Amino acid sequence: MLDELTNRLHEFLWQTDLSAASRWLAWLVRMLRIFQAVIRDIGSGLPTLRAMGLVYTTLLSLVPLLAVSFSVLKGFGVHNQVEPMLLHLLAPLGEQGVEITNRIIGFVDNVNVTVLGSLSLVFLIYTVISLLTKIEQALNFTWRISQNRSLVQRISEYTSVVLIGPVLIFSAIGLTASISNSQVAGMLTSMESLGGLIWIAGKLVSFALIVGAITFIYVLVPNKKVRLSSAFTGAVVAALLWKLSGWAFTSFVAGSTNYSAIYSSFAIMVIFMIWLYLSWLILLVGASVSFYHQHPERTSSRHRVLRLSCRLREKIALLVMLRIGQHFHNNEKPWTTEGLTKNLDIANEALLLVLDTLEQQHLITRIANDEQSWQPGQSLEHISLKSIRDAARRSEESPHMNPENLASDPSVDSVLAEIDDSVTACLSERNLLSLIENSTDSEPVTA
Repeated sequence: MLDELTNRLHEFLWQTDLSAASRWLAWLVRMLRIFQAVIRDIGSGLPTLRAMGLVYTTLLSLVPLLAVSFSVLKGFGVHNQVEPMLLHLLAPLGEQGVEITNRIIGFVDNVNVTVLGSLSLVFLIYTVISLLTKIEQALNFTWRISQNRSLVQRISEYTSVVLIGPVLIFSAIGLTASISNSQVAGMLTSMESLGGLIWIAGKLVSFALIVGAITFIYVLVPNKKVRLSSAFTGAVVAALLWKLSGWAFTSFVAGSTNYSAIYSSFAIMVIFMIWLYLSWLILLVGASVSFYHQHPERTSSRHRVLRLSCRLREKIALLVMLRIGQHFHNNEKPWTTEGLTKNLDIANEALLLVLDTLEQQHLITRIANDEQSWQPGQSLEHISLKSIRDAARRSEESPHMNPENLASDPSVDSVLAEIDDSVTACLSERNLLSLIENSTDSEPVTA
C-alpha cells in the first residue's frame, strides 16, 4: 500500500506535463518538487553539518560582531535598538533569552575599541570576517558554487554588510517602534473595533522585517546573481519556519525543566546553542528553497550525480568541447557554465568536474572579466579528439596516484598499450574542427 502510494506520488510529481497543466496545478507540482528536493538535501546530512559549524563560529564571533555594529550604530544614534532586537531574536528562549541578552550586552559594553591594541583589534575584525565567510561558504554550498569571493571582494562587500546592514535593520526597527508608541497608534489601539487590526498589522510588519532581512542575505551573500523573486520566496519560507519553530521551542524546550535538572548552570548555554542551530538550519533551508526556485530543473534526482564513470566523463567532455567549439566557430555568444548545465541536462557538480579537467589541460579557457564563460584554449584544428579523451580519463589523477605510479605487470602494460595504440590510430586524424563540421547540429546551438 505504501509503495503504491509512493509510486503514484512520484508519477504525479515527475510525469505531469507542466506545459499542459493548469496554472495552479503547475504551481503546486513545482512547489512539491522543491519541497521533495529540500527534504532530500536535509536527509543527506550536509546542511545540518553546515549549521553546526555556523553555531561554533557564531559563539566565537557574536560579541565582536555586535561590538563593531554597536560602534557603527552609535554614530547614527540607533544603538539603543540592539538590546530590543536581541530580546526579539531570543524571545523563544523565554526567561533564559532575557538573561542571555543581558550577558551579551554586558560583554559588548566591556569592549572598548579605543583601548584595544593593534593585535586585539585585528583579531576582533578577523572574527567578524570569519563569521561572514562561513555564512558565505554555507550559502555557496547550498547554491552549488565552488568558488568563493577573493579576499579583496570579501573585505569590500563584508564591510558594506557590517556598516550598512545594521543601520538599515535597526532604523526600520526604530521607525516601527516609534510608530507603535505614537499617540495616534495608542488612540487607534484603544478603539475596540480597530485594536485587533492594529495588533495584526504590527505582527505583519514584524514578519515583513524578518523577510526583508533574510532576502537581503540571500541576494547579497552568495557569490552568484540571485533573482529577487527567488530570494523572496526562500525568505518567506524561512521566516514562516522561524516563527513556527520559535513557538514550538518556547512550548517544548525552553519551558522544560529537564534541561535545568540535567545540565544545571549550563542549561542556558545548551538551550542557546540549540536555538542557534535551529536558526542557522532554517536559514540554509530557505536558501535551498531559493536555489530550487531559481533552478527548478535541479529538483530532479538525476542532477545529484557527483561521481562519473569513465564512459560518461568522456561523453560529457566531447559534448562540452563540441558546444564551446560550435559557438566559437560560428562567432556566437560564448557558453556559460549555467548554460551548458541546462543544455546537457546534467548536474552542475558533474559538469564542473569535466570543465576543471579541460581547463587544466588548456583545452578551454575562461573569458577575461567573465569567469563563468568559456572559449577554446587553442585553435580548433589543433585540439585533437584524443587529447579531449585523454583529459577526461586523467580527471582527478594526482602526481601521487596515477597509472604510472602503480605496481604493474608486463602483460597488463601490454594490453593497455594496445588499447592506447588502437585509440590513437582511430582518432589521430580527427580534431575538434572536424567534429564540428560533421556535427548533426547544422544550426547553432543556443546557450
